[in-house]
Amino acid sequence: MKYRARAGERFFHYIFIIANLVGLIAYYAMASDLAWRVVRESNQVSHSGLFRQIFWAKYVFWVVEFPAVILALGILSGVSWATIVFHIVLSWVWIISFLVGAFTATNYKWGFFAFGIMAQIALGVSMLYRGMRSSDRVGSKSHYLGLAGWTNFLWLLYSLAWALSDGGNRIGVTASFIWWGILDIMLLTVVGFAVVVLSSKWDYNRLNIAFTQYGRVPATTGTFPEKEAVATPAGGNVGGPVGGPVGGNVGAPVGAPVGSSAV
Repeated sequence: MKYRARAGERFFHYIFIIANLVGLIAYYAMASDLAWRVVRESNQVSHSGLFRQIFWAKYVFWVVEFPAVILALGILSGVSWATIVFHIVLSWVWIISFLVGAFTATNYKWGFFAFGIMAQIALGVSMLYRGMRSSDRVGSKSHYLGLAGWTNFLWLLYSLAWALSDGGNRIGVTASFIWWGILDIMLLTVVGFAVVVLSSKWDYNRLNIAFTQYGRVPATTGTFPEKEAVATPAGGNVGGPVGGPVGGNVGAPVGAPVGSSAV
């Protein structure tokens, strides 16, 4: 798919290629029974045992996977870069909260779970509300709502899976491993494939990501009233001729001493 895209229109391809490479490394480590620690559990001990194997590699992968999806959807929606960065940081707060909670041996883990859920809710609401308004402006609303809705639905399943596995110790390590794998495929692979396929229909100029061999194409010129500032002459020379003398010496010959009257 990368080599079929036109020159300068491989922005989304690169995002998901990098994220999938990181996922390949993470799943290779977990399949090799690496990148894990044993944690003492406080929930469902009689059902699943006192200790649990926690794979920290998947959390490292999520630190790359979630922002990759957020970046792609943010660009598609046309929101500002500040909003995209805000969404990425919220995803990191969510992931780190779950990571710390997974390695907490007491029921204080549910406090970290609550912090993560708050970050997730803030992320989902901002993505759907701000993204919907902005995507309507750039003409990508239908595609954006479909992809963002699917993404947020999967994220709900991520939180549910954590509550039943690394958090609640209800389901076993193998079952949770399969669950995470399915969710990661549905999120990164399916969403990434959909974005790459649909990107051929998007106007890269309106999304402000049109690149050439000389760099980025400037945005379309236009009038932006909020960027204009009203110039106020120094010394209160309001109403006087532009470039006239300062201090109210209006009407005097050019070059005359300040304070002289007009002839």
